[in-house]
Amino acid sequence: MTDLPIQFTERVRDDLVKRATLSIKSKKRQAYGADPEAGNKHVTYWKKRQNAYRGQKGKGMSRVPRKITVRRGMQIYGEGAEAPNTRGGRRAHPPKAEKDFEEEINDKERRKAIRSAIAATADQSLVTEKHAYDGEVPLVEDGLEEIEKTQDLKEKLEDLGLEEELERVKQKKVRAGKGKNRGRKYVRKSGPLVVVAEDEGIKNAGSNLAGVEVSLVDQLNAEKLAPGAEPGRLTVWSEKALEKLEEEELFQ
Repeated sequence: MTDLPIQFTERVRDDLVKRATLSIKSKKRQAYGADPEAGNKHVTYWKKRQNAYRGQKGKGMSRVPRKITVRRGMQIYGEGAEAPNTRGGRRAHPPKAEKDFEEEINDKERRKAIRSAIAATADQSLVTEKHAYDGEVPLVEDGLEEIEKTQDLKEKLEDLGLEEELERVKQKKVRAGKGKNRGRKYVRKSGPLVVVAEDEGIKNAGSNLAGVEVSLVDQLNAEKLAPGAEPGRLTVWSEKALEKLEEEELFQ
């Protein structure tokens, strides 16, 4: 086997990998919130002072903002509005669109998490626990960059002994939970990750294989290497990717 770069000697740190993965996911979260004017667009009358003219105190009615429909001497009548306990009123504590969900992580921790996830791809026990493969890891193959067709990539992976793994990730199931109603009804397992030095068509070829993901070596992150924040993804490295990893000292 090719001598592995120094990044593979890092100690596997589950806690750092999880933190880096959650940081990536938090940056993908879409902001949401209520319209600041929602429930506050009524013309209301609200006077709670003891001796105010046409005040509400002492009239036997709840002192809430009201849309006045009748004025009769010192009396005013109308349905409540705007207050949280009224029909059509604002929410008491609505979600704020300006809330920031991003979780930051230090650069040194992020790079260490990537090195840790890289090292986990060479850990036999971690990989076989998650994938239908019990051969030698990490998988290193030459000439992956030149592949342009999906069928060629599939045959290459099958030659490496990943036929059972490709069958495993081909299955999809209905998601448990409300996500079924929100455009993400089905979920699929994560399969092999193919890491190359440059893209000459292989990313397009890999996009048609269920569960297979193709990434450039300098674009690796904790989420790609450890989906679900669990290190030990089955990874196929090209020889050029390992050379680039070592020569450019990526993620050091």
